[in-house]
Order: sequence, then C-alpha cells, then structure tokens
Amino acid sequence: MPHPMIFFAFARQLALGALIVLGLSACSQSPEVDTKAPTKSEQSLTPWLDAQYEEELQFSPIELTFLGRKERNSEIDAFTFAAFAEQLAWKKSSVAQMQRLFKREDLTLDEQLSFDLWTYQLQRMQDEEQFFYDGLVFDQMNGIQSFVPTFLINFHRVETADDMRAYIERVRAVSPRMQEAIDNASRGATKGVVSQSFALDGTVMQARSVISGLPFESDAVNNSDLWADMLQEIQALQDSDTIDEATAGQLREQGRNALVNYLQPAYENIIQWAENAKDKAPAVATGIGTQPGGAAFYEYRLRNQTTTDLTANDIHQIGLTEVARLRKEMEAVKVAVGFDGSLQAFFQHVRDGEWNYYPDTDEGRKAYIDDATAAIDGIKAELPNFFGLLPKADLIVKRVEPFRERDGAAQHYYPGTPDGSRSGIYYAHLSDMTAMPKNQLEVIAYHEGLPGHHMQISIAQELEDVPKFRTQAGFTAYSEGWALYSEYLAKEIPGTYTDPYQNFGRLTGEIWRAIRLVVDTGLHAKGWTEQQAIDYFAANSPEPLESIRSEIQRYIVMPGQATSYKIGMLKILELRARAQAALGDKFDIRTFHDVILGGGALPLPLLERKVIAWIDSM
Repeated sequence: MPHPMIFFAFARQLALGALIVLGLSACSQSPEVDTKAPTKSEQSLTPWLDAQYEEELQFSPIELTFLGRKERNSEIDAFTFAAFAEQLAWKKSSVAQMQRLFKREDLTLDEQLSFDLWTYQLQRMQDEEQFFYDGLVFDQMNGIQSFVPTFLINFHRVETADDMRAYIERVRAVSPRMQEAIDNASRGATKGVVSQSFALDGTVMQARSVISGLPFESDAVNNSDLWADMLQEIQALQDSDTIDEATAGQLREQGRNALVNYLQPAYENIIQWAENAKDKAPAVATGIGTQPGGAAFYEYRLRNQTTTDLTANDIHQIGLTEVARLRKEMEAVKVAVGFDGSLQAFFQHVRDGEWNYYPDTDEGRKAYIDDATAAIDGIKAELPNFFGLLPKADLIVKRVEPFRERDGAAQHYYPGTPDGSRSGIYYAHLSDMTAMPKNQLEVIAYHEGLPGHHMQISIAQELEDVPKFRTQAGFTAYSEGWALYSEYLAKEIPGTYTDPYQNFGRLTGEIWRAIRLVVDTGLHAKGWTEQQAIDYFAANSPEPLESIRSEIQRYIVMPGQATSYKIGMLKILELRARAQAALGDKFDIRTFHDVILGGGALPLPLLERKVIAWIDSM
C-alpha cells in the first residue's frame, strides 16, 4: 500500500499514523518483484500505473479494506522491517520499469505529474528506510493498540457469513502482528528511542479499555466494544435471513474464542511492555532532539510532513511571524465586542465563560453533534458558488468510540469508500465538554467536513481522469493545508462566522496552527520541555488548558506532523495570490479550487507546478 499519511492526524492519515511509524507497508504474501527487463510498450502511462497500483495494493489487506474491497479481508498487514523492505524493493523495480518504458519528455503535463509522483513515493520510502525504528510504536495518539479495534469496528464490512468469518480470522491475526509491533518497539528502545510517561499511560489505558467487559471479564456487566460489534454484525446477518440460528451460534462461539484466546493475550503483552518501559521514561518530557540520531530523524520528519526543504529554524520563524500577525487580528475582535482588558484577559474570558460550553451531559453531547451537522449542512448550499467539483459521498458527524476517546483530543475525519458505500465520518471527542468551546464548533466543522477534509478526500477518491494511485495518495501538508485553508475560505462564504465570537474561534484555530510551528520546532530542535511549550501555547491562545496539554503531548509523540497544516495553508494562499495577480479579471475562484483539488493530493512543489501550468495556459 502506498504510505497513506499522513494518516491519515489526519483523516485516514490520522487513522494510519501508527502504521507509518511502524513502517507498515507490506505483508508476507506480497507479489513477487519482477526483475526482468520490460519490453517496449505501446501502452499509455495511466493504465500502466493503474496496473502497478493494483499490484501494490496487494501488499496491504488493510488498505484494500479501506477502499471497500474484500480481497484478503481475513488478514492484517505485517509490521516487520522485512515486509517494508519487500515493498520497497518492489517499488524500486516499478519505478525503474517506468523510466525504461516511458520517456518523460514525451508525456503530457498531467502524465509527467503522475510520473513524478510515482517516483516521489519511492523517494519517500527510501528516506524512511533508515528511520524505520526511530519513531514510537505505542503512544496515546496513533498506537496500534487503538488502531486495530477502530479498523475492525468501522471499516471491516460484514454482509455475508464469510465476511464475519474473515472478521474473526482478523481478530486471531492480531496476536502475531502485535508481537511484531512489540519487537519493533523493543528494537527502537535499544537504539535510544524514548517513550514518555504520558504516552505509556495512554497506551495502557487504551489497551485495558479494549479488553474490558465481556467476554474478557466473566463478571462484567457490559460488553466490550469489539464483542458488542461482533454480536451486532452476527445479529444483522440473522435478521436479514443471511444465516440461521445454528450458524449464528457457531459464529458467536468462534468470535468469543478469538477475542479471549488470541486478542486478549496480545493486549496483555502490550500492557506488560508499556508498564516495563515506564522505568526508562524521562522525568521531564521533551522532544526527540536528545535521543541518538534525533536531529537527523526530525529533519526527515519535517521533509516528510511538509514536503519541503524548510529547516526547523525556518519553520520556527514563520510561526513567530504568523502568531504576531494573528494576535493583531484577535485584538481587533476584542475591541469589536467591547471587551475592556488585555488580550490575555480576553483569552481567559473566552476560555472560562460558561456561555461558551455545552453542558457536560448526554444532552450537551447530542447538541454538539446536532449543531456541527447543521453548520455543515448550512455551508453545503453555498459550495457551488465556490467550486465546480463537488463530492458525491455523504458525510456524518459521530462521537469517537469509548475505547479511544480522550479528554481534549483533536477532532478528526475518516474517509468513506470511493464507491460511496461508506460515508465519510467527522469524529468528535466528547468525553469532556469543557474542552469543546462553542465558538470553535463552526471552524472545526468546516475543517473536518465541508469544505475541508471530506470535500478534498472525497473528490480525490472520485476522480476518473487520473491514475488510481493518485486518488488515494496522501500528503499531510496538502490535505491539512487544504483543511486549514478551508477554515479561512469559509469566512468568504455567506452565512458563516456571523457572530464575532465565531470569527474569534476561526482566528483561534488559525493561531493554534501557527503556534504549532513554534512549539513543534521548539520541542524537537530547540530543547523545549513540555511545560515550556504549554506555557507558550496558553500565552497566545484561548484554547482550554486540557486541550493545550493534549496538543503538546501529541506534538511530542508525532514529531513534525503538526507543522504541515500552516505550511500547506500558506502555500495554497500564496498560489491563490499569484494566480489572482497574474490573471486579473480572468481569475475565477471556482476554477482555482478545481485546479487545487482536481488532481488528488500532491507534494507542495508538484502542486505549485500544477497551478503555474494552469496560469500559463490561461
């Protein structure tokens, strides 16, 4: 599978963040590498790439399931370096074949883009090879311990008895895969990779949550999330007369056996590993700069996440400049609402005001979901005035499952399937409503939903005139840059941010991403501690303190990822300004957005080249 991240923080990029850290990209039953020299081909590049991508997909049962396909849906990808190396060898062979079969200069501009992107993906894998063991395997954000149940519950589609048997086989397959993950984490620890206490605590909490309840605890009152999902799937098959009671009973017994005898011991091993690792956790949490090879690893992470050659110092300075600019805009809102006091006092006024929060009750949580859905529905009607391309896939807003829900954690998006059989999902963490300010509801809905992640990812998946691998390619700077640009764009769309405090929420979201540039580089390149980063964040944002702490801990375990948002947004704004200056009255915002979205996710340099080609063609 082509590396999806970016995660995925986020969307599938977030869902697969753990897999990127683990180097998940291959499995033992992969296609053989074709080392024979290809013969001259009359085939055009796009169908050739489609055939290559189909081969590459066979490396990953998980990726096939994400795409709504059922081949190999009883398997889980291997997490070993050998599996990674096998796919890397295949990718090298594929790129070499492409370079022999096709002369780049003879291709159309869009074909050249595909040619370069296929090569770029190889370069990313080659860069990753030396850092395979340098990232965290288990953490509170993207650890494999939370990914597996999330994947099974949300993405493994059950429509037949065989689908349910495959689900059960996948549960059985968790055990060897988790041992591979533990082996990777242990290998990383011998290299000096350090797990912070909060990351280990989060890992233990999530792992225990997965194996809490029936059938893991015989005296439990409630079902575990996985067992509840299994029972629901089996019951649905029975209700539709797909299976009879005898078959349902067999499936329930097989499912129980898989959970208790295979998955539970694997999770107990994870808990034991994390508990044992706590003795090595540092007393003061900081970034990766002090671990062996940490500086080189962080440089790699910045290149990987921003798709640029910006240095840590470059990014730090961009962050400082943006924070200063946005503070001035926030000052203007403070004056407009008639608040008499400093900006810091206004932050406290917004952060502590009961008026700015839903009740911390089931009714309050339902109100948040309802209002977020309404905000998305409200902007939907205006989108044809700003976009030619519109997504076909539906979008739903949903609370995060209990086993992975965390107080103050960031909201995120999981994409639907290309054929629309599964809707996109905007997930909200609602365990602590005091971490969910009302005045940020709109901006988050626009970021995760429309015109943000759901629009960008759905349009990419629905494209028909580009190679299929481009419809699934993921680059965090592009996807998160687009989502942050969407927050900004929404203020140009009628009916949004009508209240000054909602606009202040928009600015809060943007300065949050600017702060990330400062604190991420501060933590990983300048020796900042967790508390220093928290203090800087709180001094420049009205974010609830619980959210700030959760954010900083996220940056510590995901080096560089948080820098991609603002870097990507700034590039899109730069390209828009460039197009407006060059085209004058011929500039059309709908066409510009279609150029940005109409080729799938791209590294920022390739996106810039695409926009310049469009400008030159006008």
